[in-house]
Amino acid sequence: MRVDTTGKISLDHIYTQPDPRDYFGTLRELGYTIPQLAKPHFADLVREFREARGVPVPTVLDIGCSYGINAALAKCDTTMDALYERYCDPSARTRDDLLERDRELVGSSAAAGAVRFVGLDSSGPALDYALDAGFLDAAVHADLENDDPTGPQRETLASADLVVSTGCVGYVTERTIGRVVAAHGDRRPWMAHFVLRMFPFGPVAEVLAAAGYETVRLGGAFRQRRFADAQERSLVLERLASVGVDPRGLESEGWFYAQLFVSRPRDGAEPGR
Repeated sequence: MRVDTTGKISLDHIYTQPDPRDYFGTLRELGYTIPQLAKPHFADLVREFREARGVPVPTVLDIGCSYGINAALAKCDTTMDALYERYCDPSARTRDDLLERDRELVGSSAAAGAVRFVGLDSSGPALDYALDAGFLDAAVHADLENDDPTGPQRETLASADLVVSTGCVGYVTERTIGRVVAAHGDRRPWMAHFVLRMFPFGPVAEVLAAAGYETVRLGGAFRQRRFADAQERSLVLERLASVGVDPRGLESEGWFYAQLFVSRPRDGAEPGR
């Protein structure tokens, strides 16, 4: 099985299909669970932001959003298990079948109007599906690791009140985060990133600190998914050792684990504060 430069197996193919069936079919076998674990933490941050800033319907930018999974969990008040059942159901034979059911799910959810979601991803097919389903309200199809956003993309990014991610940091670096911050001008969106322990968050935290943020690590360790095979386990344990992270009791048991970093603007870092 092909691995990428980090030691993880390459799952690039599941992010570029016209619908999420391969995505959920593959990740279900690996016990992928981090969006479900992240959901209550994102909800708490949105609620805190709403109360602190008086914004009734905050906008969340999801970096590396793929098919809009975090948006679907929040806007439809559903679970990963329910989404696995939904997209692994053989009765949904076509993309149109799935979209019809997803639009009904969004339309029937009382939570759908409580928050807006903007997706940022380099996969056009994934973004197209999430927009067509109604999970995302807007999208930016871009690779901000290598390119500055265009004017319209910058405007869309700047609409976000909060920025979240669940596992893309490490592939996405401080370059993307810095460009997202720059798109906001003097505004500073709140941020919450779930980051695999194999990827140091220090470079991102440094860029955010220079932009006026304070970053704290919250909670313990959060399971992401199982290792796919012995090769992936061995390579990831080697990488953890190389960055000084002790895997005992966590990755040594066969799972990827992430940590949660929350970044808020320091007092006085924004105009009018």
